[in-house]
Amino acid sequence: MKELVQLSVNGQTHDLVVRPERTLLDVLREDLGLTGSKRGCDLGACGACAVLLDGRPVSSCLTLAVEASGHEIVTVEGLARGGGLHPVQEAFVEHGAVQCGFCTPGMLITVTALLDERPEPTEAEILEALSGNLCRCTGYVKVLDAVRTAIRRMRQPGLPGSVAPEVRA
Repeated sequence: MKELVQLSVNGQTHDLVVRPERTLLDVLREDLGLTGSKRGCDLGACGACAVLLDGRPVSSCLTLAVEASGHEIVTVEGLARGGGLHPVQEAFVEHGAVQCGFCTPGMLITVTALLDERPEPTEAEILEALSGNLCRCTGYVKVLDAVRTAIRRMRQPGLPGSVAPEVRA
């Protein structure tokens, strides 16, 4: 038995027929070709598959596609706007925080959600938010540097993802 789902992903609506047991991760990667979200542990413990569901980070490996029907989904591919990278993406590139890149999509999603909710998080809040994202490369120093840079950049008016009001002449 299959079900009709309507997924709004990165601003585009997709009507799909899926088996009820298929995960959002499988549908994003296999049906929609959005391979940015990575299959890590399949247990929701590593954060590599994180996507935003109505603005909140979720493990797409634990979310059924039918549960996501009718909700707004943003994948790492949907963070960039207006032809430019999101300030969080820019900061990760600038600081070399992408490392091997496997955990990066989940970290970008997690940090974006954190800064959308708390534009000036404390160090403890940053660490808490990232505690569900595992990096197997080296560590989190570059990631934390990138988050601090993204916080400063998102205060600047006119940037995609900026929380600062635009200054008009």
